[in-house]
Amino acid sequence: MPSWRSTRTGPSSCSAPSSILVARDAARLRGAADPIGHETGVAVDVMAADLTLPADLAAVRDRVGEDSGLGFLVNCAGLGPLGPSLHSPAKLYDRMLDLNVRALQTLTFAAARAFAERGGGTIVNVASAVALNPECFNAGYAAQKAFVLALTQGLVAEMGGKGVRLQAVLPGVTRTEFFERAGADIGQIPAEMIMEAHDLVVAALAGLDAGEIVTILSLTDCGDWQAFEAARFRLGPILSHRKPAARYGLA
Repeated sequence: MPSWRSTRTGPSSCSAPSSILVARDAARLRGAADPIGHETGVAVDVMAADLTLPADLAAVRDRVGEDSGLGFLVNCAGLGPLGPSLHSPAKLYDRMLDLNVRALQTLTFAAARAFAERGGGTIVNVASAVALNPECFNAGYAAQKAFVLALTQGLVAEMGGKGVRLQAVLPGVTRTEFFERAGADIGQIPAEMIMEAHDLVVAALAGLDAGEIVTILSLTDCGDWQAFEAARFRLGPILSHRKPAARYGLA
């Protein structure tokens, strides 16, 4: 369920902060919105939308672009597979791509443009730890989450100096309705691997406040990620040459 909040990092304009919750179930949205509004004192609106439908996605995109009170986007809508890649219905992957990739990119770009024009804002994209370990999960889903990671990292480079912060959050297994809706039994997963949603949110926001671009919630030693990134950046200057490497025997 994507949500937009300007209570943490809002635009520099004088517009009153506003908040929007977006999902398909209007009744559940309102049930969540009322307590948030009472607790924060911020007006909370709801938009019932199915982000796999072009018209619904366009409506949310336009709201993000036009509402000057918005300055914080969380992209956390997601759809999972029904087992291994070739065992899931082919049509499921169309919906997964529409939600996990197309909708996320559309709303990320809309927010990035709008926030830059408004003088600042924050975009949090929820990916998954499987983006870094695709061999352990459904290949299509892992690839989509790798897309989310790459999109976020690429935009950080493109938007330097525009006042827009971006963060990719990479959770592991989290106790949500995700597994039930995918027809999976979360009880089959060792308890020590399952994070509670509240802990995920608190840790993700702590990572954001610490300035992390990529937040890997279960990572105990940040040096491991820094070494991974250093190795990746060392590849940069050698990834495109006129001739193939000599090891292929074509020099």
